[in-house]
Parts: sequence; structure tokens; C-alpha cells
Amino acid sequence: MKRWPLAVGFLSLGLAAGMFATPQLASQPAVPKLDAPLPGREWQSFSPVVKRVLPGVVCIEGKGRAKHAAGEGTDPGFGSGVLIDASGVILTNNHVVADLDSVEVTLADGRKFTTADIRRDPKTDLALVKIESKDPLPFLEFGDSDAMEVGDRVLAVGAPFGLTGSVTSGIVSAKSRNNLKLNAFEDFIQTDAAMNPGNSGGPLVNLDGRVIGLTSAIKTRTGGFQGVGLAVSSNLAKKIADDLLKNGVVRRASFGILVRDLDAESAKKAGAKNTEGVVVTKVFDDSPAAKAGVVIGDVITKINGEAVKDSRDVQKVTAALPFNDVVDVFLWRDGKFYVGKVKVEEERQVLKPETPPAPSGATAGTVGLTLLDLTPESVKKNGWPMGLKGAAITDVKKNSLADQSGLARGLIVLKVDKTVVTSAATFDQALQQADTEKGALLHVLRANGDVDFIVLRVK
Repeated sequence: MKRWPLAVGFLSLGLAAGMFATPQLASQPAVPKLDAPLPGREWQSFSPVVKRVLPGVVCIEGKGRAKHAAGEGTDPGFGSGVLIDASGVILTNNHVVADLDSVEVTLADGRKFTTADIRRDPKTDLALVKIESKDPLPFLEFGDSDAMEVGDRVLAVGAPFGLTGSVTSGIVSAKSRNNLKLNAFEDFIQTDAAMNPGNSGGPLVNLDGRVIGLTSAIKTRTGGFQGVGLAVSSNLAKKIADDLLKNGVVRRASFGILVRDLDAESAKKAGAKNTEGVVVTKVFDDSPAAKAGVVIGDVITKINGEAVKDSRDVQKVTAALPFNDVVDVFLWRDGKFYVGKVKVEEERQVLKPETPPAPSGATAGTVGLTLLDLTPESVKKNGWPMGLKGAAITDVKKNSLADQSGLARGLIVLKVDKTVVTSAATFDQALQQADTEKGALLHVLRANGDVDFIVLRVK
């Protein structure tokens, strides 16, 4: 009985504490119910952006191809494009329309147009296609690619593998990618938004629905998307599109020189303080550089006040200079510093002749492949399409170039670059002519009937 007063005391203390704490607990936010409304749709879906963008994206298919050299394929081009003006101006990749003399353009609403008005700039892999329409067409506006930041969300729109109106999402993975040796002039936005064959020429858009890039290439060892897509920046694409629309060609400034990146030996010989710059390897006769006294071996470090660290910088800076301006070129020669006064002139085609790619000389054996000719019997036995031509891969050496490139036993090689493969021998002949640096683009038939593209490294 003596314990009862103590028990009553504790009970009273507990009730008092509960009364004091109740208001405090009641002021805390309640746990949300499972059936509570979710945030607004704009936080859940890209649908509003997609609805705005899709009408301005088109599919492009080749209808007529210019004459090829013997042995080259005749498959029509296929890819995507984006309307950039209501009058029917379409921006796409040059490789989508390369060698074509006419194309068929299909709009998102199903309307089709055929045109031969194609204007190209191979040096940036960009092209314009112009169609005629009685009514104004839906189009997309350019955004500022320089204003995009790494981590910004983007959408890629196009027709991968012919699947029109496809949309993928991702982020800006990197900016100002260059020196990839894909084009003569490069300014790529890197993204992890999925891209595949057929996406080429389609827009990369920000969440305002503005074009901030033109999907152009993927880095892959399998021929399929592996998380690294590249889009030509909108600021570069817009400038090229304006020139193509106005002049039919891109007019670029030139000094009339060829250069290469500076190495330690050339820097020491010229007396330059470091290896940031370029060394002149050729000066064309009667060119602006020749008239200004520039000679082979000179090391250029600045042009018009802008530092040039490598040959890509020289291209970028000179191409943007106004014609007929006289600019300062800072250079080192024999340990002395000079400033050359160079007049900017329009680039002449003779100044930069195309250098044919160095043939690889590779064969199936050197890259780790064993191939077998297709015969009517093997085609019938495996249930392949009658008349199928190609060479079947029967073995891939482990850790070989072919293995690293993603080739596997059972694939049938249909083409090497533009050459149709009809046997193991023709495969070797085509592979020997492949570009040593870029490798060979193989068209392969998979067991499920899909045709895929795989870049085979040859060194």
C-alpha cells in the first residue's frame, strides 16, 4: 500500500507531460497519405515539350543517288531532319544526304515532299534540304548551345532504325568536344540521350523545345548506342545553315597555309617559349600568308589577338574572320618574335586538297576473324533469305581487334564501308582499303534478322 502514492505520482507526471507535448507533436507535418495528389504533370513528364517539338521533326529518305565508283553500294540514305523555317528549310547531317540528287521528306503529319534542293557542307557534316509548301510549316527555333551547362536535361528526337517520332531523354554530358577527327570543323555537345542509326540529323532540344544541337554521331564499339552521343552545337549549326541558305555554300576565310600541332622539337627550333601553338608546314603561292612573309617552320601562337593552342584553334579562329580584314599573326622564327600583317581572303578549294585516307592493309586474319563464304546450301539450311550474299563469321579470336569491336560468331557481314561483301575474299579486299584511323563500318545481319552497324578497329 505504501507504493500507491508513488505510483499515483508517476501517473500524474506522465499525464502532465502528455498534455504538454501534445501541442508540440500536433504542430509537426503529417505523414502524406498514399492517395495524396502527386506534383504537377510538368514534374513527371516531358510530354508538353515533345508535343511542341514533334511537328518540326522530319524523316529523310534518298530517292535518287548520284553515280558511284565501281563497287560502291547503292542503298538510299535515311535519317532525320528538323524544320528551321516555316518556308520549308530543313537542317540535317550531310552524311544523311551525301551523294543523293533527290530526297523524300516525310512530315510528322504524314505529308510527303520530294526535292532536289540539297545544299551541303561536308566540313561540318551539315546540310540543308529545301521543300516547297503552299502553307506555312511548323518549325523549331534555335537555342543558345553555349548557354547550356553540363547536367542540363535534353531530348533527342528522330527516327532510329526507321522508328519515326522516337524521343529519348538524357543530360548534357560535356560541351565543346573537338579533336575527334570526325569533321574538319567540330564543336560537339556530348549527351547520354540514346541515339542510333536513323537519329542522324534530328534535333537535340532543351526543355524549352529549342534546338541546341543536331544529333550527328555516336561513340560505340558495337554499332549500337553505348551512352555517348554527339550533336553538332546549335551555334555552329545556325551559322552554317545561314550561309547555306544565303549563298548555297559556306564561305570561309583562309590565310593559305597548312599547319600541324606544335611539338617540343619544333618549338625549340623556332625559339618558342612552350608547345602551345602550331607550326606552318606549307605556304601556298600567292596566298595571304605568302604575301605577308610567313614561311614554313614559323610557329604561330596568336591570330587577331586570340591564342591558338593547336590546329583546330587555327581553323576556328580564321574561319570566323571577316573577308578583306588585315589581322595580326603572332609568330616565332629562329628565336625571334614577329608580328605578320595578313589580309583575310576567301578560302580557295585548292588550298586544302582532300587527302585520301591511308589504307589499313588489314585482313580478316590480322583483326582476329575467320570467315566462310555463303553457299545456297548454307543459306537454305539456316533459313536465311534466298539469294543472301555475304560472309559468315565462324570464329573470333579472344581479345583480338574484332573481339574488342563487338563482333561475334554467327554474324553475317553484308558490307564493309560502301563495298558489298559477296565472299571472304571480297571482305579482305575491302578491309585492306579501310581508313587506318577511323576503321571500317561493317553492315552485319544478326540471327534475329536485324541489320546492325559495327565499327571494326583495324589497328
